[in-house]
Amino acid sequence: MSRESPDPSAPPGAGGPVPDQPPEAEGDGAHMVRADLLTGVVLLVLGVAVVWMSWEMPRLEVRRIHPATVPGLVPGLLGIALALCGAILAARSVRVAGDGAGWRRFGAGFVTSQAARVAVTMALALGYALVLVGWLPFWAASAVFVFVFIVLFERVFAPSPHPLWRTALTAAVQAVIVGVAVSVVFETGFLVRLP
Repeated sequence: MSRESPDPSAPPGAGGPVPDQPPEAEGDGAHMVRADLLTGVVLLVLGVAVVWMSWEMPRLEVRRIHPATVPGLVPGLLGIALALCGAILAARSVRVAGDGAGWRRFGAGFVTSQAARVAVTMALALGYALVLVGWLPFWAASAVFVFVFIVLFERVFAPSPHPLWRTALTAAVQAVIVGVAVSVVFETGFLVRLP
């Protein structure tokens, strides 16, 4: 029986099984197993912290509050569920990954351009919430956040950056619109007093 030659234009693996493919725990899925392990540990720790903080919340016994309506009940139940899901995810990852393969590839995911975008987004969001809001009026803090976000992602992280003057002009217009619109909607529509 003659063996047909594979089609060179076909994608890899389209003509049948690819020889010498590594098993799931050692090949392409090894870094995802490690990601699941770390995610599970983080969720477990976060869930335990939420349960602890919920337990520490006042139970308002002096006001004769029913135990089913205490402030920490729902967050505590959610923390238990989060910790349980994290423990299951981490235990499954430890069971699937019997060796140390995949850590290098998992770590390489943190030095990609996508990881840099995520890190910058997190830093901007934290800077907005922890520094700008309260230091500036809310509309100005929102405008600064939107302006910096647009300039960074249209100039620094864009595959084909626009001219700086165009990016800055577009960002400034959008920043003013968003800053004013958000303040007006919250203060007049939702009757929320913003900082």
